Amino acid sequence: MESFVANLLPIVLSASIIGIIVSIWLAWEVLKHPEGNKKVQEVSQAIREGANAYLKRQFKTIAPIVVILTFFLYFTGKTPQLAIGRAGAFLLGSFFSALVGTIGMNIATRANARTATLANKGFGEALSLAFKAGATTGMLTVGLGLLGATLIYWYYGNLATEVLVGFGFGGSLLALFMRVGGGIYTKAADVGADLVGKVEKNIPEDDPRNAAVIADQVGDNVGDCAGMAADLFESYEVTLVAAMILGGATFGLPGVLFPLAVRALGVGTSILGIFSVNAKGKTEIKEGINAILKAFGVSTIVSTIGFFILSDLIASDPRLAIATTTGIVLSGIIFLLTDLATGDHAPVKDIVKQSQTGPATVILSGLVGGFSSTVWQILAIAITIIVSFMIFRGDPTAAAYGVALAGMGMLTTTGLIVSMDSFGPIADNAQGISELSGIKGKSLSILNKLDAIGNTTKATTKGFAIASAVVAAVSLFESYLTDTGLSGINISHPEVFVGFLIGGAIPFLFSSLTIKAVSDSCFAVINEVRRQFKEIPGLMKGTQKPDYARVVDLTTKAALSSLATPALVAIIVPILVGFLLKAEALGGFLAGTILTGQLLAVFMANTGAAWDNAKKMVEEGQMGGKGSDSHKATVVGDTVGDPLKDTSGPAVNPLIKVMNLVAILVAPIVVATNTLSAVHWIIIVFAIILLSYFISQSQKSPTLAKGS
Repeated sequence: MESFVANLLPIVLSASIIGIIVSIWLAWEVLKHPEGNKKVQEVSQAIREGANAYLKRQFKTIAPIVVILTFFLYFTGKTPQLAIGRAGAFLLGSFFSALVGTIGMNIATRANARTATLANKGFGEALSLAFKAGATTGMLTVGLGLLGATLIYWYYGNLATEVLVGFGFGGSLLALFMRVGGGIYTKAADVGADLVGKVEKNIPEDDPRNAAVIADQVGDNVGDCAGMAADLFESYEVTLVAAMILGGATFGLPGVLFPLAVRALGVGTSILGIFSVNAKGKTEIKEGINAILKAFGVSTIVSTIGFFILSDLIASDPRLAIATTTGIVLSGIIFLLTDLATGDHAPVKDIVKQSQTGPATVILSGLVGGFSSTVWQILAIAITIIVSFMIFRGDPTAAAYGVALAGMGMLTTTGLIVSMDSFGPIADNAQGISELSGIKGKSLSILNKLDAIGNTTKATTKGFAIASAVVAAVSLFESYLTDTGLSGINISHPEVFVGFLIGGAIPFLFSSLTIKAVSDSCFAVINEVRRQFKEIPGLMKGTQKPDYARVVDLTTKAALSSLATPALVAIIVPILVGFLLKAEALGGFLAGTILTGQLLAVFMANTGAAWDNAKKMVEEGQMGGKGSDSHKATVVGDTVGDPLKDTSGPAVNPLIKVMNLVAILVAPIVVATNTLSAVHWIIIVFAIILLSYFISQSQKSPTLAKGS
C-alpha cells in the first residue's frame, strides 16, 4: 500500500496524459473520413467560420476581465509564493477551459459534414462517428482537468489547496462566459429562425431560404459544444478542489490523494465507456440510445468497483468508497428523473394533448411539469447529502468531505458524459447540413434519427450538469465554512438572514438578464430575416440566396454585448455582501443562491426540454402533424422554452460555483477586516455604481438595426 501511495502522483499524471492522447487519436479517427460533396463542404465551412469568428470575438471581449482578475487573485495570496501560484493557476484554469471549448467546437464543426456524408453507409456508422467526435471533447476535458490539478499539487504540495482555488475559479469564470454568451447566441438565432420561418413563412426548420439557419447551426456549436464542455470542465475542477481542501483538513494526505486517484480512475472508465458504445448493426432510435446507455452502465459499474479498491489502498477506509458511490447512484437517478420530465412520458404527452386548444394551454401544461420536476430532483440531491453525512456521523468536517466525494462520484465518468452531450449538436448540425445541401432518401432518414438521439442525450446531460453543479456548490460551501473557521451559520441573525435573502434573489436577477439578452438579440435577428424576405427578390422562390453572414455577424455582436452584466453580478455581489454584512452573512448568501439556483435551473431546463419534445411529437404526426394548429401552438411553447433550457437554465450552473469560489477567495480578507476604511468605502461605492449602471443599461429596450 505504501509503495502505491508513493507512486500515486506519477500514475495520476500518466492517466491525464493518456486521456489527452486518446482525445487526439479520436480526433484523427474522425478527421480521416471524407467531408462530402462540394455543397456539403460549403455549408460546413460556413458554420465553422461563423463559430470561430464568434469565439475569437468572445475571447477578445473577456481578455481584459481575465487580466484584471489575475491581479485581484494575486492580492488574495497570503505569501508571495501563493500569490503568484494562485494568479498563475487562475490563468491556467481559464486557458484550459477555453481550450477545451475551442478544440471541442472545432472538431464538432468538422465532424458534422462527415457524419452527414457517412449516413449513406448506415445508421450505426454515422452514430459511431458522431459519438467519437463528441468523445474527443470528453477525453480532452478530463485529460486537461486532471493534468492541471496534478501539476499544481505536485509543485505546491501541502499548499496546493490554496492555489487550486485559483485554478477552479479560472475554469468557472470562462465557463460562465461561454455558457452565457453561447446560450444567448444559439437561442437568438434559433428562436429568430423558427418564428419567421416556421410560423410566418410556413417553411421547414432548416430551409436554405431562411437567413438565420447558418447562425442557428453555429449556435448549436458555441452553445452546446463549447459552452457545455467548459461547464462540465469547471464542475470537474471545482469538485476536485473542494474534495482536496476538505480531505486535507479531515484525513490529511490520504484525504487529498483519494480524489486525485478517483479522477485518474475516471479517465480509464470513461475510455472504457466510450469504446463500449457498439453501434454496429443498429438501425433504430431506441437501439442507438440503449447502446450509449449500456456503455454508461459499464463505465459506472467498473468505477464503483475501483472506488473500493482505491479507498483500501490509500486510506484503508471503505467509507470513502461508499460516499463516492452515492454520487454514482445520484447520477443514475438524475438521468431517470430528467427522462421522466422531458421524454416520451406523461408530462410531455399532456402538453401534446393540450396543444389542441392553443399555445396558452401548451405553456400552462409545460409549467406544471417543470415546477413538479424540481421537487423530485432536489429531494434526490438532499437524500444524497444526508446519506453522505450519515456515513461520517459524529464528525461534521468528515461529513462535508463525504458530500464532496459524492460530487466526485457523479463526475467520475465526465469524459463519457461530455461525449454524450457533444454528440447532440454534431447530430443536429449533420441533419441541418443535409437539409441545406439537398441530401435526400435513406441518409436524411438516418440523420433525423441521430438528431432525435442527440436531443435525448442533451436533455439528460443538462439535468446531470445541474445536479453536479449543486453538489459541487455544496462542497464549496463547506470549504468556505472551513476557510472562515465558522462552525455553522445562524439564520436567526438579521444580517445572516438578509444575506440569505439576497443570495436567493440573485439567480432570479441573473435569469432575467440572460432571458432579456436572448429576447433583445432575437428581436434583431427577426427583423433582419424579415427584411431579407421582403427586400431580396426571388428569395422565397429559391432563385436567390439570403445573406447568411449578416445574421451571423449581427447575432455575434448582440450576444457578446450582453456578457458583462451577468458576469459582474456573479463577481461583485458576493464581495459586497462579504464586506458589508461580514463572513457569516456571506455564508447565508451562498446557501440562498444554491437553493434557488438549483430550483430555477431544473425548472427552466426541464420545462424547455418538455416543450421542445412535445413539438417534435406533433411534427412526427400527432394532433395533425406539421402545419396544423397544434403544431403552431407547440412551436410557440418551444420558442418560449428555448432560452430557458439552453441559456438561462444551464448558465445558473457556473453562476453558483463562481459566487462560491469568489467567497472562498475573499474570505480571509473579509475575516481580517474588522472595520471598513475610507479606501474600502470608495471601492464599495464604485462597485455599486458600476453594477447599477450595467444593470440599468441591460434593461433598456432594443432598437432596430440600421436597415431593418
